[in-house]
Amino acid sequence: MNLYPRFAGHVAAALNELMAAGDLPAGLSLANVAVEPPRDASHGDMATNAAMVLAKPAGLKPRDIATMLALKLNRLPEVAEVEVAGPGFLNLRLHADVWRSELATITEQGADYGRSSIGANHRINVEYVSANPTGPMHMGHCRGAVVGDALASLLEWAGYGVTREYYINDAGGQVDTLARSAHLRYREALGETVVIPEGFYPGDYLIPVGEALLAEFGGQYQSAPEAEWLGLFRTRAVALMMDRIRADLAMLGIHQDVFFSEASLGPRVQEALEALTAKGLIYEGVLEAPKGEAAEDWEPRPQTLFKSSLFGDDSDRAMQKSDGSWTYFAGDVAYHWDKLQRGYDALVNLFGADHGGYVKRMQAAVRALSDGKVPLDIKIVQMVKLLRAGEPVKMSKRSGNFVTIADMVEEVGKDVVRFIMLTKRSDSQLDFDFAKVVEQSRENPVFYVQYAHARIASLRRKLAEADFDLPEPDLALLDEADLAMVKVAVQWPRIVEQAAEAREPHRVAFYLADLAAAFHSQWNAGNDDAARRFVRADAPALTAARLALADAVGQVIRNGLAVMGVEAADELH
Repeated sequence: MNLYPRFAGHVAAALNELMAAGDLPAGLSLANVAVEPPRDASHGDMATNAAMVLAKPAGLKPRDIATMLALKLNRLPEVAEVEVAGPGFLNLRLHADVWRSELATITEQGADYGRSSIGANHRINVEYVSANPTGPMHMGHCRGAVVGDALASLLEWAGYGVTREYYINDAGGQVDTLARSAHLRYREALGETVVIPEGFYPGDYLIPVGEALLAEFGGQYQSAPEAEWLGLFRTRAVALMMDRIRADLAMLGIHQDVFFSEASLGPRVQEALEALTAKGLIYEGVLEAPKGEAAEDWEPRPQTLFKSSLFGDDSDRAMQKSDGSWTYFAGDVAYHWDKLQRGYDALVNLFGADHGGYVKRMQAAVRALSDGKVPLDIKIVQMVKLLRAGEPVKMSKRSGNFVTIADMVEEVGKDVVRFIMLTKRSDSQLDFDFAKVVEQSRENPVFYVQYAHARIASLRRKLAEADFDLPEPDLALLDEADLAMVKVAVQWPRIVEQAAEAREPHRVAFYLADLAAAFHSQWNAGNDDAARRFVRADAPALTAARLALADAVGQVIRNGLAVMGVEAADELH
């Protein structure tokens, strides 16, 4: 068990002893009791809010509870000192051997250090990207792709059984437009001069699609009526575009487990409607006019409605129109009904910012269909503002004027793209500046973390150049300044669990920046004072201990980068 849950267990045991002895009222809930690093490291190694959160239900002053708890915790062999601070916070200082032991644990567990079992192998579906197959992946898709993939990896580290899923929007008018656009490129491949009409997809990316259709069908459909080729070209064009999309995602290191076709939903829509009907949640009615629309623009129509307002939505939602056709929402409900039939314990969707209004209705549908047993967590991913030479780069799939993921990866590399996409909360806007993301400065988090790992890798090279043998590491030689780095490194398991529970992979990037800062601080201290250097020919035993420390920090950096899908650099050029 990692350090923080272990001490949370010590605190809980001490509180239960106080309740058993009658010093605290029996049956107090400890759900809000936390053990965390103090905000100010000078206050100690750990802090607990136990006295503060229990004071009101216990009917006691926080400092009185804190004093009783301090007496209990002071008896732990790992604890050097317990201090009651402020109105009733408890700060703990641990013996140095605790940190040395944790350092040994990092070395022992290696690439598995930080993995957790809190997910208990519960099955969780993470759906991300889910773009229309009408063009290659561009920067509008990139952030959601990276955040979703990193989140899936993070959940796996936390012990969940994860399925990565892509929903192919291959039904509706946009794929008919794709087929017609591909047919024009097919005719172009046959030697015709074609003009791309307004509303079609004009991008050059459809030229190879037209060539592939020519290779498969020859001139068979050049002059054929649309009814003869539309369905066929739609199927072939979608398949060819999905091949390209998979290749684009692979450039980012993304490989999804399931590609689910919207066109394959078929009877699932009717099944979902029947499931909701059986629960008494479907009725025929007329919705109120949407807010902000002029009365003359609103025509009330009887529709088949889902009582989503019973499940936290702002209003009921249409499932079927008066003409019998399904709404877009009905398809989404059916898709999530299908996910539920596959037996997932939880669902996570990543939505673009333009789908924010869809959150409540989808959560209402899943809550209704699962009887509240399967949570749907929806993460909003804001757009990326792409800058080149200080000017925003415009993107439009229809005009063909956009920057693709392939363009980005070729220019700055997969690791830079992935790291930068995780440097802010997904629901806040992100600027991607071509100049800054490759800048070698502390302000560039990609460089700063990778530079720490490269420096650690360089220590072994320095050792080889120094040409002296090292004894087995004696961690007792590490002093407080050395152990300050360990105190940051051992927070990694806690970060994994907290970030997974919050579904926030950006926390990993924040943590790695803190760990890199701790390492760079020690390195820079060695530049000012030779006694603080990691490799010292005059002190082989201390060198062995500090190299063990550096190797452990390097391991934690690699583990964090692995969650982010970023490779650790041994050298920077």
